[in-house]
Amino acid sequence: MGKMDRHILSVDAQTSQKYERTTSKNKFGKSRDKKLNANMKNLHEKYRDAVKSSAATEYLLPEEAGFLEAEGMEKTYKFKQDEIKDAVDISTATKQFELKLPEFGPYDIDYSRNGRDLLIGGRKGHVASIDWRLGKLDCELHLNETVHAVKYLHNNQYFAVAQKKYTYIYDKTGMELHRLNQHIDSTALDFLPYHFLLVSGGNTGFLKYHDVSTGELVSEHRTKLGPTQCMRQNPWNAVMHLGHSNGQVTLWSPSMSTPLVKIQACRGPVRSLAVNRDGRYMVVSGADKTLKIWDIRTWKELDSYHTPTQANTVDISDKGLVSVGWGPHVTVWKDTFKTKQNSPYMNHMLPSSQIETARFVSFEDILGLGHKKGISSIIVPGSGEANYDALELNPYETTKQRQQTEVRSLLNKLKPDMITLDPNVIGTVDKRANQRRLTAAEMADLEASKKLTPKQEDEAIDNQVKPEVKGKNSSLRRFKRRQTQNVINQRSARVDKAIKKEKDLRQKRVKQVKGIEEEKDVLSSAFSRFK
Repeated sequence: MGKMDRHILSVDAQTSQKYERTTSKNKFGKSRDKKLNANMKNLHEKYRDAVKSSAATEYLLPEEAGFLEAEGMEKTYKFKQDEIKDAVDISTATKQFELKLPEFGPYDIDYSRNGRDLLIGGRKGHVASIDWRLGKLDCELHLNETVHAVKYLHNNQYFAVAQKKYTYIYDKTGMELHRLNQHIDSTALDFLPYHFLLVSGGNTGFLKYHDVSTGELVSEHRTKLGPTQCMRQNPWNAVMHLGHSNGQVTLWSPSMSTPLVKIQACRGPVRSLAVNRDGRYMVVSGADKTLKIWDIRTWKELDSYHTPTQANTVDISDKGLVSVGWGPHVTVWKDTFKTKQNSPYMNHMLPSSQIETARFVSFEDILGLGHKKGISSIIVPGSGEANYDALELNPYETTKQRQQTEVRSLLNKLKPDMITLDPNVIGTVDKRANQRRLTAAEMADLEASKKLTPKQEDEAIDNQVKPEVKGKNSSLRRFKRRQTQNVINQRSARVDKAIKKEKDLRQKRVKQVKGIEEEKDVLSSAFSRFK
């Protein structure tokens, strides 16, 4: 037995002891039920086998993510995909594939939140949803009209497609569920998973938020900056970042009709932008052949890079790698948020094709590319997050787990008003406020200070805003008067008699004051004898 074999056995024994601490106290056979004892014994043996396999493989797990390392004068960006494919394991090598679809391109792509499914949309109307790991086609559509953007919703069961005029929602089988008539001429789509909001922007210059759980249009903002060139969300606070043709990047929330922040990011039109997972840095590419990195916390530019041609797409992985697609090339940069880099981490070229979209896959060292001739995926070592939270996003979830996650996310859905630049202020208490309880004497002094003098009360009454009430000649009063003016009863006759008597007395007093003699009735003297 060699030295390496003895080392493996020693590690196996140590880790076995560590894993078996929890099972040493388990003793079976105490129950009188023989069937129960047999079942418990089988479970214990299965658990012990799992412990041994875990102990045997623990020493192989690395503490840090594996990146490409060059020896001597060698450069990592000179490594070809064929060389990387030969060096990695079989499971990773099979994840590199290429779909040649030259008739319907260029293609826009999107991955589901757990990285399990791939959604592709060709400019000429070809849309498909694929389980790219298994190579299983869920649905395929030929819409026979222009497709500008595609986007998965909260899971892989539903997706939205921005077509020539309207935006449509389809299910996993390819059935059309809804036509969103409010979203007209959209060229960019995004989805906020914790708020269930579908966001669209396009040539009309409007930013629209649509709640897909209730079907209501939450808000509609006019940017007043022309067509929206690109749009991405900040995963940390759900604020939308929009790029415009004047080189500005504006930040929006559904509760405000004006942008939260305006940044003059480029001298030319903004072609693409991306925000990293913790919401600290933003990468912006412009038509002026620049790639700029911004610190969102201080709103300052960190570094600037130049590309041979304008970059059409940028993306940031979970580990902070930045992919830049320009022309037929895609360049991956490492540690750009720490220091300025002199050379890229990786480089890949697709001959005689132009890259339209580049997206990193969650929890995988894979970069998906949508280009003029189809779909490609390349291996980028160290780009994915291996330690995922299965309660948040599970790439190996079952149907029942997916259903439970969907119900739980609907119950925990956040309101659109909670989208702010700093989400930590929600639910907190203002520490500057006085938290000490007032004594009885302090409460009495506070009430006395609130009392007003009679003069101050009169001024407050005079300055009080009077409520808006309708005048006497309102339509309701006229209607009521019309209903009662032709009705004669005992009360109305008595009132009319009193009014007439008062009117006669008033006229008599006026004539006495003016010295006018009262006119005598000629007929009254003639008929006086009949009284």
